[in-house]
Amino acid sequence: MLPEPDRLRAEVRAFLRSEVAEGKFEPHCNSWMTQFSPDFSRALAGQGWLGLAWSTQYGGRGGTPRHRLVVTEELLAHGAPVGAHWIADRQMGPNLLAFGSEELKQDLLPRIADGEAFFCIGMSEPDSGSDLASVRTRATKTDGGWLLSGAKVWTTGAHVAQFMMTLARTSTSEGSRHAGLSQLVVPLDSPGVTVSPIISMNGAHHFNEVVLEDVFVPEGHLVGTEGNGWRQVTAELAFERSGPERYLSTYPLLNAWARTLTTDGSTPGAREDLGLLAARLWSLRQMSASIAVSLEAGHTPDVDAAKVKDLGARFETDVIAVVRRHLRSAADPVVERLLAESLADAPTFTLRGGTPEILRGVVARDLGVR
Repeated sequence: MLPEPDRLRAEVRAFLRSEVAEGKFEPHCNSWMTQFSPDFSRALAGQGWLGLAWSTQYGGRGGTPRHRLVVTEELLAHGAPVGAHWIADRQMGPNLLAFGSEELKQDLLPRIADGEAFFCIGMSEPDSGSDLASVRTRATKTDGGWLLSGAKVWTTGAHVAQFMMTLARTSTSEGSRHAGLSQLVVPLDSPGVTVSPIISMNGAHHFNEVVLEDVFVPEGHLVGTEGNGWRQVTAELAFERSGPERYLSTYPLLNAWARTLTTDGSTPGAREDLGLLAARLWSLRQMSASIAVSLEAGHTPDVDAAKVKDLGARFETDVIAVVRRHLRSAADPVVERLLAESLADAPTFTLRGGTPEILRGVVARDLGVR
């Protein structure tokens, strides 16, 4: 049985501090996207901290959204290397619980909870950007399954994942680009799959291009109903856009910088700016927590999730700007390292999970703005 959330937080915090003290990992900003350690993910699974809010029937712990929020907040605040399992635990598990067949649930969910099955997301495509409705990857029906051809790009973690949840066009529909899309679980060791690295400007490797050439996908790997992919992706994006990683990516930098501040007036305006950032952080946290509860209740709060993603990206960028503005000449070396990491990754903040234009379009449509 899971402990109360406050006690769980203390346990996670003690575990992470011990891992850092023993040199198991060094804290990084943006760690959920750039730091991959399958061993660390399996260590978390050994603690029972993956699949926290899933039914025990499928290898989960039967916890609440608050339990999961506590764990993810501590992992991100400590800059832990969670990239290997992040996508599987954050959205693939809930997506399979909501739409997957019993066969897929029994096969994949316990493996995710054990830290043995990692996923990447096959949504974005070359020349498509955030316009998911323009997907050109096609799945053609064949004996016993599908033949899949196309390309996915900016595919975070494909080089360490075993599976890719792939959005593909399974039929042509007149009048609606959203119709005729389906989701398929693609084993990345299948013949015809090529994963190629996309190296960031700082030399880091977390993005990839995945090319699919007549890849056979068994019939049982269709997720949900054929042609229902758009609705499923919309629900999935609510998980992707609303989590604490949308406002805690630069928290290790904010925390490290805050610890260097003094009360002697040597950093004028810094404490005031820190207070403003803390207020914004708390507001984003409350928004994210309320969406987690809504998702658990079976709702699809895609508009609220878009707000968290857009506001969170701006907050994370403002953290960098504030720290740069107040950074003294004799800065703390940890602050300098985390600032350099954040500056290099900052261009991705407004791209991953949807650009501001796409997100604000979602909000505007909900408000009836045309």
